[in-house]
Amino acid sequence: MTKPAPTFDLITMGRSSIDLYANEVGAPFPEIKSFAAYVGGSPTNIAVGAQRLGLRTAVLTAVGEDPVGDFILNFLKQEGVETKFIPRKPESRTSAVILGIEPPDKFPLVYYRDNCADNQLSIDDVLKTPIADGRVFEFSGTGLGREPSRSANLFAAEQAKAAGATVVLDLDFRPNQWHDARAFGVTVRAALPLVDIVLGTEDECKAANLTDPTQVNVSHSQISGARVAGDVENAVHAMQRLGPKLIVVKRGEKGATLFPTNGQPTDVPGFPVEVYNVLGAGDAFASGFIYGLVKGWDWYKAARMGNAGGAIVVTRHGCANFMAYEAEALKFIEDRGGF
Repeated sequence: MTKPAPTFDLITMGRSSIDLYANEVGAPFPEIKSFAAYVGGSPTNIAVGAQRLGLRTAVLTAVGEDPVGDFILNFLKQEGVETKFIPRKPESRTSAVILGIEPPDKFPLVYYRDNCADNQLSIDDVLKTPIADGRVFEFSGTGLGREPSRSANLFAAEQAKAAGATVVLDLDFRPNQWHDARAFGVTVRAALPLVDIVLGTEDECKAANLTDPTQVNVSHSQISGARVAGDVENAVHAMQRLGPKLIVVKRGEKGATLFPTNGQPTDVPGFPVEVYNVLGAGDAFASGFIYGLVKGWDWYKAARMGNAGGAIVVTRHGCANFMAYEAEALKFIEDRGGF
């Protein structure tokens, strides 16, 4: 008997938030006078980006019984992202993030995640979501930072893996969301046997293998997280030994490097653009890369699509609200020499 096609191309799980972006681009944080309100949170951004590229997406996050939750749900519904699996947590608040924009390399941000709703995602919430009915399941490192979200994310990854979905982990290392930077590595390493593909920056890959506290300098204002000492290739090989078949190292304007378990590393060039705001570039990359996976493309071509999405979004003010559409991304690539 032929197995029916999955309902969703992509199901993401993890944080969501209202993101307040400074309107005064270039102003030091204390001098900001106004903000624009957008939707954010890595897995939520990725779901929106993939939906705009034409995939059928759903997101499993949680919001409070508050107007901010209404704001997020309204936006996702307008974008066509399935929201019916998103629980509301009356005893928690919807998350918020406030961000400054000082190009080319200063993007300070402040998280408001005390008692936040998406950290309250539970195994019961996963059981109410058709995780097995997706081609790709994506979750993020931040969702592993606290219980009950940690065990819920691991359980969802187990369910997806058992159903034959491709499991993607975005490392998403935010140092101030962990009580100890080393705990991030311990937890990620426990999750890796469930993961097919890992996405992360060089620093995130090294943080996933961090054991020495002297190797990390955590700054709560650094968007990229910690600057971790060590060799990225050694970090990649250490992760590969735990199960993933591909590690994708995101290198910003340099593009990405693919590290397949059975094969040689391959550099995938990026697209030069003038940077306006780097926030959201990694999520746009993930949306484009997963689009390529669903289309059956090889990893190189999928990463080029990811690079295009990242290049487009860094020229804009925000994240989810500014993700590229399919025709736009494909034309962007074609105008710059193609895949």
